[in-house]
Amino acid sequence: MDDHQAGARSDDATATQRLSPLLAALLTFTAAASVLVLEIAAGRLLAPYVGVSLTTYTGIIGAILAGIALGAWLGGKAADAFGPLPLIGPTFVLGGVSAIAAVPIVALFGGVGFGGGLVTIVVLATTGFVVPAAVLSAAGPMLVRGTLTDLATSGTIVGRLSAIGTVGAITGTFLTGFVLLGLVPTRVLIVSVGVGLAVVGVALTLWLRQRGRASASLLMVAVLLSSGFAMAQTDPCDAESAYYCIAINSDPVDPDVRILVLDRLTHAAVDLRDPTNLEFGYLRRFADATSQLRAVHGTELDVLHVGGGGFTFPRYLAAIHPTARQTVLELDPRIIEIARSQLGYVPSDRIDVHPGDARQSIRALPSDAFDLVFGDAFGGLAVPWHLTTAEFLDEVVRVLRPGGAYVMNVIDYPPLGFVRAEAATAAASFRHVAVIGGRRTIEGDAGGNLVLVASETPLDVGSVEDAILAWGELGPTVVLAGPDEVDAFVGRSVVLTDDFAPVDQLLGR
Repeated sequence: MDDHQAGARSDDATATQRLSPLLAALLTFTAAASVLVLEIAAGRLLAPYVGVSLTTYTGIIGAILAGIALGAWLGGKAADAFGPLPLIGPTFVLGGVSAIAAVPIVALFGGVGFGGGLVTIVVLATTGFVVPAAVLSAAGPMLVRGTLTDLATSGTIVGRLSAIGTVGAITGTFLTGFVLLGLVPTRVLIVSVGVGLAVVGVALTLWLRQRGRASASLLMVAVLLSSGFAMAQTDPCDAESAYYCIAINSDPVDPDVRILVLDRLTHAAVDLRDPTNLEFGYLRRFADATSQLRAVHGTELDVLHVGGGGFTFPRYLAAIHPTARQTVLELDPRIIEIARSQLGYVPSDRIDVHPGDARQSIRALPSDAFDLVFGDAFGGLAVPWHLTTAEFLDEVVRVLRPGGAYVMNVIDYPPLGFVRAEAATAAASFRHVAVIGGRRTIEGDAGGNLVLVASETPLDVGSVEDAILAWGELGPTVVLAGPDEVDAFVGRSVVLTDDFAPVDQLLGR
């Protein structure tokens, strides 16, 4: 029997049973909304393994779109070949089970430790989310076929269900991004969506087929078992916020040191006993810049921090320079809360904390208000692009006093495309720029942290080199401060602007 004959037989068998327009609309809305809930949640589920960046979301969106296209095509063929009504219930059940399965699948492949490159992002997004996106998208043509009564109204039905599906997708996007991810953990959200879809599918199976109660019961048992297995997976997050998967670890060598991990990047090492203990080399460069500026100006300092993280450096300054007045711009209110409860940060009237995006917050700060601005904000391995541009640096220049300096931490890997471009951008806003990093990193043989120092006065290289020696750091550190040295390092790099700042693409891998 060919496909045409099978389809005709199915149409004859189900001619007296059609989905009501209301039920078809509700199911279309549910399937489309669920796909977008999974798409937004995928970013949080993948974050501990590949970070959060434009590259991550590009991979996820591409995988979801591939699933939607595949599902729409196969769903339409299946509806024509076998009739839509017997398939709709099992499709929702399979969509729910595959959504639940995304949790252990991502944990399994992400835990292998392939890194955060493009291939890893695409593999995780594809293995975790193409199947549920495809299965749920297959429901669309089935619901259209199960609602059609005649060709005269087919355009109206297809258009209406398409519009309802789009409204469902918008609802799923807004509800997840604005509400749900701030209320429940990502895994709980994904598993809950999967269980809900499976319940809907079992109910549809029993109603549309009017048989198969035993098989429906077995399906629900399978759903519950898969849900339990998914929730039993080790969660890499101690807490989740709207922005990060947050983990607090104890240093295996020193139990008084706490390690703050956001997504897959170690953001801070905080010594609860001794705030002057700076574990990371780039923070020591921050300290060196502070000491040099204070020695030159001999005044109380006003300091602006773009990024709070573990509040390691604000705590250090409060201990070393207790008269310093500090302002901290921290994106995530949950990070501020955890810094207070677990990382030794004690609020004081000399540290003013502004929750919210730094690009917005800095605009509300007065001009000529700060002696030093420290940039230490990251989304994954990259500095958020809008905090790298010439327009943002114009704001930094505005809030700095004459003789002040901007000191910025960046991470890059060979060929150092991002740090070269950021140095070029800083040089367009400041008269003098210096680049400080490990010799192998500067020479392009390894990746790591580099510190940019930008100001209207030249850096005292000798003082910085003496300070580096005083810290007793392992491995040689290079300071590029002369115009010729910096120009050679920058090369032909572009200045980053709000119109063109391909930070994720420039970042070495």
